[in-house]
Amino acid sequence: MIDIDFYMKVYDLKYRLMGGERMPRETLMETFESYRNPEPVVYNIETTNACNMRCEMCPRTTMMTRPIETMAPELFKRVIDQLKPFTPEQLAQWEAFVKQNYGIDKDDMSENHFFLYVIPRVIVLHGYGDPLLDKNMPQYVQWMTERGLESYFSCNPANINMERTLETFENGLGYIKYSIESVDDLRHKEVRGQASNFTESYKNILKLLDYKAQRNFQTEIVITMINLNKPWQQDEFQRLQEAFDGCDVYVYLKSQDQQWYEDNKQQTQSIHWIEFCQFPWSSMTVKSNGECAECVEDFNNEIILGDARVESLFDIWNGEKYRKFRMDHFDLTPGIKCTEQCDMQLIGSFLSDR
Repeated sequence: MIDIDFYMKVYDLKYRLMGGERMPRETLMETFESYRNPEPVVYNIETTNACNMRCEMCPRTTMMTRPIETMAPELFKRVIDQLKPFTPEQLAQWEAFVKQNYGIDKDDMSENHFFLYVIPRVIVLHGYGDPLLDKNMPQYVQWMTERGLESYFSCNPANINMERTLETFENGLGYIKYSIESVDDLRHKEVRGQASNFTESYKNILKLLDYKAQRNFQTEIVITMINLNKPWQQDEFQRLQEAFDGCDVYVYLKSQDQQWYEDNKQQTQSIHWIEFCQFPWSSMTVKSNGECAECVEDFNNEIILGDARVESLFDIWNGEKYRKFRMDHFDLTPGIKCTEQCDMQLIGSFLSDR
């Protein structure tokens, strides 16, 4: 989830700044703080950072040094018990705003549609691990459904456990995304590692689609390919679309996160990456050990703003560490992940008094 109210309030100012207008630091700080909701919104809960893939584009493969941990069920329950979904009226207002300001229809199928229509309403259940490796995932989905919280996670289809996956569907999982980088097994392994494949993954996804239809599950199955700027990229994506032609799936080509990691800078049409970072005012991340970080991209838990095991999310979101972190974005503080290892612009780049 993201704080849709903050996004709506800041929109005009954001695009004025991105269009060249500059404002004093104090003015922007006060304005952003006035738009920020004191009630915390959680973008994602990383229930595990265990993963058996060796993806070439993921810093986890070569740079993650934190311990492999899986969240305790009581901690997950503690976190979601502090959260509440948006009301139908709030979501209707947001969708009208998206249509008017971004020009994207509710029934579109694209990267930006997914970010603007799906991400704001769901709690993401992945981080730097594969949710299918967490045996508690079906229970977590059930708890969320009981609280009216929509759920979504992205995973590697080579890890499909049919029984566990169907249980998440039965328990009300909103969206499941499978990342497929090629319709050729060898090429897929080159990108995602030897544990990955296309052929068996494809067969299992088709089986899941059959089960979904037979049992009338409402889970949306999403298929993505990451745009890695490869010479073969567009041909492979077309072949992927053809493989799922006529199937009940949502397919799109996704911009690469963490382009700094491979020094693979490329143009993007992703609204998420075009706009400057709004995470410090719109949402937080809870990691597998219970620490709260600024966003999903912090693979090594470098910027820790609180601990959900012993603090309330409200106290963390409104605490001194978060206040200082928001100032870091205005100050472009050197030596932190946000200024050294991230592709997003920060609000500090738009000040008139730097």
